[in-house]
Amino acid sequence: MSRTLSIAAVQAAALPIGTPLDDFAADVRRHADAGADLVVYPELHLFGSGPWPAAEDAQRRRAASVPLDGAFVERLGDIARDAGVWLVPGSICEHGEHGELFNTALTIAPDGALAASYRKIFPWRPFEPYDPGDRFVTCDLPAGTIGLSICYDSWFPEVTRHLAWMGAEVVVNIVRTTTPDRAQELVLARANSIVNQTFTVSVNCAGPDGEGQSIVVDPEGAVLAAAGVDPDVLYVTLDLGSVDRVRESGTAGTNRMWSQFLPTDASLALPLYEGRIDPHRWEPQHSTRQIR
Repeated sequence: MSRTLSIAAVQAAALPIGTPLDDFAADVRRHADAGADLVVYPELHLFGSGPWPAAEDAQRRRAASVPLDGAFVERLGDIARDAGVWLVPGSICEHGEHGELFNTALTIAPDGALAASYRKIFPWRPFEPYDPGDRFVTCDLPAGTIGLSICYDSWFPEVTRHLAWMGAEVVVNIVRTTTPDRAQELVLARANSIVNQTFTVSVNCAGPDGEGQSIVVDPEGAVLAAAGVDPDVLYVTLDLGSVDRVRESGTAGTNRMWSQFLPTDASLALPLYEGRIDPHRWEPQHSTRQIR
C-alpha cells in the first residue's frame, strides 16, 4: 500500500510576539487548500523577537511564554481543525510546570488535538535562555511516523539516531538560524538522513532576519527541494515506503546500517554514555514512543 505524505514547508519571517493569529490561520488554510497533509513553520515562528539586548529578549520571551494546556495552544488547535491539516506551527515559548522556560515544538492533529510536544534538548548555548528537554519525541500520522527536532539538535547525532530508532521516517527539524552556519546545517541535514536512512525536512526562517535555505532530503541524502533566502514554500510529497526500501536494499544499493549487528555479536561498551549498544535493541521501532 502506498504511503505518501504531502508537506508544505513554509520558509517565512517570524511574527512578532503577540501578533494576532488571524493572518497565520489564513496562511495555514492556504497551504491546506494547496493539498498539504502537514504544514510546517520555522522555529519560534509565532514568537519573533526584536532588536533587543539578549537579557531583555529573554525577559520578553519568558513573559510571553504559555502553558501547553492554555488558550494559545487551544487557538492553534482551532486553526489546525478549521484547515483540516496536521500542523507544526514552529515552536513556542512554553511555561513549564515549575517555572522553566522551554523551546517547544508542537504537532497538532486535524481534529485540533495536541498530538505531540517536544522540548528542545540542545538549546543553542550560551545564546539561548531555554531549559533543556529530557526526552525524544515522535508522532504517528496516518501515512507514517515523524520525529521532532529543533535547530541546534541537528548538530548532535544522538537526536536523529534516537528518533530513527523510535520509528521516525521523517525528521522535522524546525530552525531559526540567522547566522552563517546555515551552510553547515545543510550538510548536517543530508548527513543525518544518510546515516539514519530517514527523510529530513529542515525549515528555516526567511531573510532578512534569517538565512533561509530550507531543505528537504530523502533517505539516501539526495536533495528533493531547496529554497533560497527569501520567503518561500516547499511543497513536497514524500513516499514513505522508500525508507523501508532503502533500509532493505541499502543506501546506494550497499550500506545497511540498521542491519549491522548479528544476534551473536557481543555488546559494545559506550564509555561516553556509560552505556552500551545492545545488538538485540538495535533495529528501529514501529510505533510512537518517548524515551527519557
